[in-house]
Amino acid sequence: MKFFIDTANLDQIREAQDLGILDGVTTNPSLMAKEGITGEQNVINHYKAICDIVDNNVSAEVISTTYDEIIKEGEALAALNPKIVVKVPMIKDGVKAIKYFSSKGIKTNCTLIFSAGQALLAAKAGATYVSPFLGRLDDISSDGLVLIEDIRTIFDNYGYETQILAASIRGPLHIVNCAKLGADVITAPLTAIVGLLKHPLTDSGLATFLADHAKAAGK
Repeated sequence: MKFFIDTANLDQIREAQDLGILDGVTTNPSLMAKEGITGEQNVINHYKAICDIVDNNVSAEVISTTYDEIIKEGEALAALNPKIVVKVPMIKDGVKAIKYFSSKGIKTNCTLIFSAGQALLAAKAGATYVSPFLGRLDDISSDGLVLIEDIRTIFDNYGYETQILAASIRGPLHIVNCAKLGADVITAPLTAIVGLLKHPLTDSGLATFLADHAKAAGK
């Protein structure tokens, strides 16, 4: 399973990259705004900076909602760096744009997926990734993991190559459960990824080993 980090914070991206497990980055306008990145040129420069850090798969989201404007914006983003994946919303014109981008060899990430039917349409259009939002479904008392399971079943039934990119991850357990269900990718905040490292028995076991070593060494 690929690990993407969901942030626009360069320090967090570097930390995840240094950990040796990072496969990509996802961003969106909200994450850019959170880092104080405003203005078209500043956003473009920030995408370039992210591409300089990671090896591949930098999802850059269009803000347009009409077909022609999505195409224009998406092609401009894709031209910034071969690592860019154009992130397109799950709307009618977005699906049409994904089909166009697919025909041009431009990778896409269809975002804001909340149903298996939406994921199926995006896969039919040739999306590279579909991003079902687990946490937001959980927030309205709907099980986001069931959606991952349903999409996995449909894609396997028909041999779709579109990858399931589980998004809106809230913690380490979401990551583990997505792996069990066969998600191809997760994108998560750094806290959720680093949380996988932690277990109280690891901490207590290491403390015991170090204490025993110190005793044996006469320290």
